Amino acid sequence: MSKIRVRLLTALVVLCGSLTVAGIPPATAATPSDSLWFDGAPLTVRGGRFADGQGREIVLRGYNVSGETKLEENGGLPFASVADARKSATALRALGGGNAVRFLLSWSHAEPVRGQVDTAYLAAATEQMRAFLDAGVRVYPDFHQDLYSRHLFGTGSWYTGDGAPKWAVDAGSYPKESCGICLFWGQNITQNAAVQKAQYDFWHNAHGLQDAFLATAQTTMAHLRQHLSAEEFAGIAGFDPYNEPYAGSYDSGQTSRTWERDLLWPFYGRFRARMDAAGWADKPAFVEPNLFWNANISTQKQEGGLLDAGTLGPGYVLNTHFYDQKAISGILMWGKAADGQYAADFAGVRDRASAAGTAAVVSEFGHPLAGTVADKAPTVLKAMYQALDSRRSGAGWWTNPASSGPVLSGTQWQWDLYNGRHKELMNGNPDKVLTSGDAWNDEDLSAVGLDDSGNAVLRQDARLLDRVYPSATAGTALAFTYEDRSRDGSTVLTWNPVPGSLPNVAKLVGSGQYGVLVWRSGDGTAPTELHLPASFPTAATTVVSDLGTVHAPPVYGAATPVAVAAEPGGTGSRRLLLTDTDSGTLHYALVTNGATAPTADLLSAARAELAAWAAARF
Repeated sequence: MSKIRVRLLTALVVLCGSLTVAGIPPATAATPSDSLWFDGAPLTVRGGRFADGQGREIVLRGYNVSGETKLEENGGLPFASVADARKSATALRALGGGNAVRFLLSWSHAEPVRGQVDTAYLAAATEQMRAFLDAGVRVYPDFHQDLYSRHLFGTGSWYTGDGAPKWAVDAGSYPKESCGICLFWGQNITQNAAVQKAQYDFWHNAHGLQDAFLATAQTTMAHLRQHLSAEEFAGIAGFDPYNEPYAGSYDSGQTSRTWERDLLWPFYGRFRARMDAAGWADKPAFVEPNLFWNANISTQKQEGGLLDAGTLGPGYVLNTHFYDQKAISGILMWGKAADGQYAADFAGVRDRASAAGTAAVVSEFGHPLAGTVADKAPTVLKAMYQALDSRRSGAGWWTNPASSGPVLSGTQWQWDLYNGRHKELMNGNPDKVLTSGDAWNDEDLSAVGLDDSGNAVLRQDARLLDRVYPSATAGTALAFTYEDRSRDGSTVLTWNPVPGSLPNVAKLVGSGQYGVLVWRSGDGTAPTELHLPASFPTAATTVVSDLGTVHAPPVYGAATPVAVAAEPGGTGSRRLLLTDTDSGTLHYALVTNGATAPTADLLSAARAELAAWAAARF
């Protein structure tokens, strides 16, 4: 499609934006503030990547909101109030650099009585979700479960779960829960007979459990479709049907792969049909393979990845989690993570999504911030973000950037305002009031908390979390890297220094942070966007690109190829906008905060070096 036709179609969309879709109420909230003409389009899956209405390649980055949904203290909602949801959304955008959230929902609270959906719960969840949509944050809801249900566990149990309602547990004849000698809560998945039997029943639709769940999911999706405005609904990226699916136990002769083929994939097909019936036909299902398909401990790993599902296509997204269980164990990895530590693990995600013909998202990743292995967190998280950005290590990126692969979307676990301030009665026991960490099975992974004044503050290095990333690429991203210079204690972690073969680029960057994006332009007219962290104030930002070289970029305008603008949502977050006027052309851009009043000669020399490098490597 020509760029002129795209511009005309965009104008028509803007002019027609106030029309009401049949069966959908008029908008109840305006388009997020600070929006520009190319903002707000719904996402689709195209060519194995996320795409917006302008044809741009989209990357989702953010957090899970939140483990609070697993608890009872706020009735299975992420927040105690809409005001807290808005505070969280603003902080997530402005402090955490996120443009997306995985929004947790509770089946137990959505359907507390069999066949009776709690519309008050759905209404409250919708209002809290709206707080993120209004802040310009895309949302994909997730019906969350861990260990199937808290109702499997007694008031004196060592562990707890979340997910299925009490009536679903009462329908089965499950043994008294016991994990035996378990050092980690996750061992209940494979060692607790009650959890295993309940999961088995769900996947075999015993007592009509799966039918009931799917009916509630459809009602939930229909409620969101009906009670969000058209503009807000455009910000819903898709739906995650079921968190961390696992068989419970296998039938005779069954394997993890055949279980995926015969039970998990048909479930996703049924969920997909429910999405279509609820008015979500144009949005993908974010489907997870079996929990252990990409485990990094060989004894845990199980064959899978939806290998027998064929080409997933635009109706599905390959959705997976990744935690370094070796690092978390404290035994199997003694040291800290290093440059390229997870390149192969995340390359496997890219390759599986590519083979399945769809986009990928790592919807959970993270590491404990308290306890005996918390000292590994700075390096583990840096290596995970590095692997999301590129399949190359820092040491190998500059010499072979063309093998980087697509930039992966991901949402870190987790973003919980109430971290360390909970008042959760574990399994309803008034003698077990949990206040520390995440108040759930001794976990403590929240990247955010509240200070004594009630302000949201980061619990991790802002340089690590608030990152440069290509949120929208006008064409196809060919390679991306970001050197965040985050800290491990007092040690600056520099895993991707500019090579000596680019002396002027190295001089320009100095000891600052920098990102490099290489892309091939598409047919649209909307610009390429990179999120600018708070550490990149406009006055300290330098951009070197074939589209223009500038220190302290100007405010965005239609005729300004290199510019800055606010990100939508009114949170104060900002973006770099790079506008090309061609199609199929190789472009590059370096953005850094390391230069102070660079000379024109230095900028010119750096541009010449980058131009020669890009021409040689691509």
